Amino acid sequence: MEEFEERVTLAHRAQAVEELAALLADLSPPPSELATAQSLAVASNAPERGEATAIFGGTRREGAWSVPRHLRVTAFFGGVELDLRTARLPPGPVDLDVTATFGGVQVIVPPTLAVEVHGTAIFGGFEHMDRTSSTPDPDLPVVRIHGRAIFGGVSVETRLPGESSFQAHRRRRKDRRALRHAGRRSD
Repeated sequence: MEEFEERVTLAHRAQAVEELAALLADLSPPPSELATAQSLAVASNAPERGEATAIFGGTRREGAWSVPRHLRVTAFFGGVELDLRTARLPPGPVDLDVTATFGGVQVIVPPTLAVEVHGTAIFGGFEHMDRTSSTPDPDLPVVRIHGRAIFGGVSVETRLPGESSFQAHRRRRKDRRALRHAGRRSD
């Protein structure tokens, strides 16, 4: 506990990113983050184009599927769920062109995957997320989600591999509590 408090104090006093990096250099990531980083499988032979469509029904893609470089996703009075946690993604940008009309599209991503979201919602919702590096690695995938939601919704959720929506919610709530508790102790 003393080491933790000392590190928190030093982190608060840090004046540059390099100081924070040096402070964390001797720490190993938690096992859940190691598993997540290993789950980002890069596909060298991914198809160029593909589509996922749900019309008055549902479509779900999960597991070790190869994500095309350009994927058109359409939900019309239906739902599409794309689970990218263990999918094989091509290096560089992967574009998801999403249209949700009276339907919904849910994209599940691992915490280490870079994601950009740009969309328009008309009487609906389009969840925005921007989790990319200022200096992206061209060998790593970046998922770019763009499109429109008309009387529908597009959501992006971060989960660990194998984690259910309920488990992810409990984990995030526990992490927030621990952060609040650590913040009070450092004051």
